[in-house]
Amino acid sequence: MMTMDYLLKTEPSEYSFADLERDQSTVWDGVSNPLALKNLRAMRPGDRLVIYETGDHKSAVGTATVVSAEISDARNPRVKIKAGKALGSAVTLAEVKANKLFADSPLVRQGRLSVVPLTEKQYGFLAGR
Repeated sequence: MMTMDYLLKTEPSEYSFADLERDQSTVWDGVSNPLALKNLRAMRPGDRLVIYETGDHKSAVGTATVVSAEISDARNPRVKIKAGKALGSAVTLAEVKANKLFADSPLVRQGRLSVVPLTEKQYGFLAGR
């Protein structure tokens, strides 16, 4: 089965990428938006993730990987993720918006969406730093 790429948004004052690095893994749940829930339920072990910090940061800051996905409860899927690496330099929202790769991306078009699918090229742009 082919792996997919996603971006997960988090408020750093609640749970930052640094927290994920410290913990090494966590369960990603508590998503309420129907489209974000659909994206979370679609995740499978091995899928690649970019962690994006909202609030004052508004930037992609690190990577992670899906370890397991418990999706039997459609209203509260629980996806276990493990920390990857911090990006060499954060990729700001302004940089994303300026890149034509993201012209049709929900990351730009649906700013409040907390779980966003990425194309392989989008993942490469964000994680390639």
